Amino acid sequence: MHARCDRCATTGLPHPGRRRLLLGAAGAFAATALPNAVAQAAGPVDKTALPPAEALKLMKAGNENFRNEAPALAANGRERRLELARGQAPFCVLVGCSDSRVSPEILFGRGLGELFIVRNAGNTVDTAALGSIEYAVGVLGVPLVVVLGHQSCGAVAAAVEVVQKNATFPGVIGEMVQPIVPAVLEARSQGGDLLEASVRSNARRVAKRLTTQSLVIKEALGAGAVKVVGARYGLSDGHVEWMEDI
Repeated sequence: MHARCDRCATTGLPHPGRRRLLLGAAGAFAATALPNAVAQAAGPVDKTALPPAEALKLMKAGNENFRNEAPALAANGRERRLELARGQAPFCVLVGCSDSRVSPEILFGRGLGELFIVRNAGNTVDTAALGSIEYAVGVLGVPLVVVLGHQSCGAVAAAVEVVQKNATFPGVIGEMVQPIVPAVLEARSQGGDLLEASVRSNARRVAKRLTTQSLVIKEALGAGAVKVVGARYGLSDGHVEWMEDI
């Protein structure tokens, strides 16, 4: 018998012995260490075996299913989470806009671990974004890069305002939209709806830049290991228009 401590007197519960404490600690350690040991024993996750053309077909099919309101088949459950705890092997890099109406996994019917997503207002690519894309292509072996613009993009609309009215914006918003201005200038010579033409021009220009200014992507392109395309998503009809002639 042990001497009763203040906690025992207060709660009426027996004081845990040293052996019980050690067993409890050992159990907690086992619960934490076992999944890690299993993950290490399982080895690294293989890169996707999908060629670029097949990856693009999956994205197109996913958008068609979304438009037609087909039941989602994406794997997002417990087994998928445990599988992804070992590592990731996405098949597409999606460079998209931060707009709340443009959620890539939903628009393309994809699940956990399938898309490597880089998002910011206007789907532009700065140093951080480019490094992220290069990591996905060069290290993870992702075979497809999609630059997705969308209907009525606010960041592109702001760039249009800069071109047409010399507009200014608070904070660093003006700096954020500055890279989109060349796309607006290019689209202005095409006639028609300037905003929508600029959205397409911006997506195409960003995709083209990736193929010409990134040594990592150029090397993968030369080896036939990656495809880079532009795209435009329609908010009203859910349709993704593909621009493959980058």
